[in-house]
Amino acid sequence: MLEEKESKKPAMNPFQKNESKETLFSPVCTEEVPPRPPSPPKQSPPKICGSSYPLSIAFIVVNEFCERFSYYGMKAVLTLYFLYFLHWSEDTSTSVYHAFSSLCYFTPILGAAIADSWLGKFKILSLIGLSLIALGTGGIKPCVAAFGGDQFEEKHAEERTRYFSVFYLSINAGSLISTFITPMLRGDVQCFGEDCYALAFGVPGLLMVIALVVFAMGSKMYKKPPPEGNVVAQVIKCVGFAISNRFKNRSQNIPRRPHWLDWAAEKYPKHLIMDVKALTRILFLYIPLPMFWALLDQQGSRWTLQATKMNGDLGFFVLQPDQMQVLNPFLVLIFIPLFDLVIYRLIAKCGIKFSSLRKMAVGMILACLAFAVAAIVEIKINGMAPPQPGSQEIFLQVLNLADDEVKVTVLGHGNNSLLAEPIKSFQKPTHYFKLHLNSKSQDFHFHLKYHNLSVHTEHSVVENNWYTVILHADGKNISSIMVKDVENKTINGMTAVRFINTLHKDVTISLGTDGPITVDKDYGVSAYRTIPRGEYSAVPCKTEDKDFSLNLGLLDFGASYLLVITNVSNKGLQAWKREDILANQMSIAWQLPQYALVTAAEVMFSVTGLEFSYSQAPSSMKSVLQAAWLLTVAFGNIIVLVVAQFSGLVQWAEFILFSCLLLVVCLIFSIMSYYYVPINSEEIHGPENKHHLHMQGKMVNLETKNTKL
Repeated sequence: MLEEKESKKPAMNPFQKNESKETLFSPVCTEEVPPRPPSPPKQSPPKICGSSYPLSIAFIVVNEFCERFSYYGMKAVLTLYFLYFLHWSEDTSTSVYHAFSSLCYFTPILGAAIADSWLGKFKILSLIGLSLIALGTGGIKPCVAAFGGDQFEEKHAEERTRYFSVFYLSINAGSLISTFITPMLRGDVQCFGEDCYALAFGVPGLLMVIALVVFAMGSKMYKKPPPEGNVVAQVIKCVGFAISNRFKNRSQNIPRRPHWLDWAAEKYPKHLIMDVKALTRILFLYIPLPMFWALLDQQGSRWTLQATKMNGDLGFFVLQPDQMQVLNPFLVLIFIPLFDLVIYRLIAKCGIKFSSLRKMAVGMILACLAFAVAAIVEIKINGMAPPQPGSQEIFLQVLNLADDEVKVTVLGHGNNSLLAEPIKSFQKPTHYFKLHLNSKSQDFHFHLKYHNLSVHTEHSVVENNWYTVILHADGKNISSIMVKDVENKTINGMTAVRFINTLHKDVTISLGTDGPITVDKDYGVSAYRTIPRGEYSAVPCKTEDKDFSLNLGLLDFGASYLLVITNVSNKGLQAWKREDILANQMSIAWQLPQYALVTAAEVMFSVTGLEFSYSQAPSSMKSVLQAAWLLTVAFGNIIVLVVAQFSGLVQWAEFILFSCLLLVVCLIFSIMSYYYVPINSEEIHGPENKHHLHMQGKMVNLETKNTKL
């Protein structure tokens, strides 16, 4: 009968022949089939304190905390290690730092391929990810979140959603502690007379060992889904074959198929095609996401540079510019329970359906607002910054170190009226004078009148620079020297100092970690030295026959100081201090609103995105989709590099540009989200036992579930 029914069917389209391979009938044995013994009931995994959370989750979360402590702790001091220990340039240090960050988000696609196809999420995490940090980041990132999600049963979907919040909480707890501690280990501890980078890197390394031990302790409790073949290769081949097959059969005589991936049915099984369909729908939704990360990741670059132009003295605590990043993980630890337990519940009680995609869209809007606030702060900082000399202009100040007042006149070119009053001995200049040049470089002539002496002197200057003319006399003669001043504030919140030695002996000064400063005798001028902000009440100094100390007082954020070593008979050796460039005026606390906004955006976007990626992923491709999620972060870093290199905008305008770009992307993402229909695991794969064999005598009835898209 079976053969007769099949012979009456019409001939099938040759390009649809494999679609009939979906099993509709099984080979039937005419003999009586004995009933199978019932399968033993599955044992429920141990739970945490009687809750619905598997005990294995505790080991995964603690492992993630330790691993993130190691990763972020290393990154916190990496740039300074390049800059001050390896003595690379700032550009090289920054480039290598961002190249490392980008690589850490590109390698997860390799780790996901290995995890899903070869070792599985458990082995890739313990054997490879925790052994090699460089490639281990790529091994850990796409696996650990998905591996934790695998520990939950389908009936505990709500607990699994909250797990991703706890998981993200552990990431930021590790980041918070390590970002605060490792810079202290580097700067406050001395190793071989220098900053202790060995300790700063050693502690994160120790935490990686602890992470490995903790993760291994929970090995017997883990639910370990087996790998399902080389999924990445299968996906690529399936998509490639579908495109190729569709191109070969583009004739109008060949019937169209519902989906372009259905053209792979001649070669690949239907369940793989369904998984790839689900995967491509989500990947299409990922296209706008890199722009969000382009804004979020600038906390460690552009926002930190902004903080270097601000004052970190909060009164009760002094905050370094790179420590401002601690605010992000700190606020995350507060915002995650606040949003989960308060805000989201209040929104639900108001009858508003706040889906995952809507949360992500609101997160984008908050990030736009954060960068708008950052632009306002930048404009305010620029308004407080000292003016810069323009084309064919210089800024000039005169410092009189003679024992009596000196009358200084700049000869010619209409500049002679700038210094109308005599300059008293050790009189602190109130400001720089602007002088106009006739060309890009010029020789200036000065007339100096000291007691009954009248001296003419000449100095060369170049446009767009700051200069100081230093006058000194011995009671009989008067001389002048011209030195070029630093024209901009120092970076990284450091302070710049240089010394003038009025003594008749060379002076060696021990200041900072770059070795001693030697200042030549008889009005020798040292080069600039950048040092951290702080109180310097007893700086060790020595001459060839005497040791002494100098009280430099507070050297503040971003300031530039000129320190004159003098010998006053009744006071002894001391340092006369002049602040050439004023310290940063705007408090670093003004960055708090933009950090609060961007952290709220991160909680709504990133935490939700992690859970959304897991819930929408086919079971065979969860790590692949997690890796694709992380890949959007890598492309976001590339966007920042491209804009920074080629935009040519001032900083506040660049902030506005990023804010507007994300606003446009948010609109596009909202439209895409409106047409996206979320799917659950049963709609992707059907129930766990989707093929039920019912024995009815000698007949077999095979029930199948249609996959609903």
